[in-house]
Amino acid sequence: MFEFLYYLKNAIEPFLVPLCFVCAWGLIFLAGWSILGAIASTVSRAKQMHQIPCANCAFFTGDYHLKCPVQPKIALSEEAIDCIDYRPR
Repeated sequence: MFEFLYYLKNAIEPFLVPLCFVCAWGLIFLAGWSILGAIASTVSRAKQMHQIPCANCAFFTGDYHLKCPVQPKIALSEEAIDCIDYRPR
């Protein structure tokens, strides 16, 4: 039994180092790709959230009980991006 394993080890040894090399660099590539995807997603989300105009609106109160008396349900949300009642200060 051990002789068979010895011959099997010797048979696959020339392929083992390149295979491990490719697997290691593949994992590094996938980790980098995942990190770059997370960064791109975060930047995209931040750009979208910065389009919310409520903080510069004349009707914005800044009170957490009633942020906007005109459109209280959509105040400081993504729905407020194209608010028809927006008036700049």
